[in-house]
Amino acid sequence: MKFISVRDLRGKSADIWRDLSDEREMVVTSNGRPVAILAAVNESNLEESLAAFRQARAVDAVAAMQRRSVARGTDALSQDEIDAEIAAVRKARTR
Repeated sequence: MKFISVRDLRGKSADIWRDLSDEREMVVTSNGRPVAILAAVNESNLEESLAAFRQARAVDAVAAMQRRSVARGTDALSQDEIDAEIAAVRKARTR
């Protein structure tokens, strides 16, 4: 996988767009840290590519929520405790 800087993206964009179809994806970095992914798509695979990307982001979001739950100790709540928490939040919202 090729890494390109934001500076290169601005200054050499024609080269990058040309190379993207062969590379398939590139990681854009800012100050050496990844900030974006460029992925080659076309009209025939755009919707599938977007769906796959969105699914990957959703999986990552769920994993992050699970890690926070473990860190906070809320991963061991019973269903009754979860229902009570939801009810309390809903009650507070109506006030």
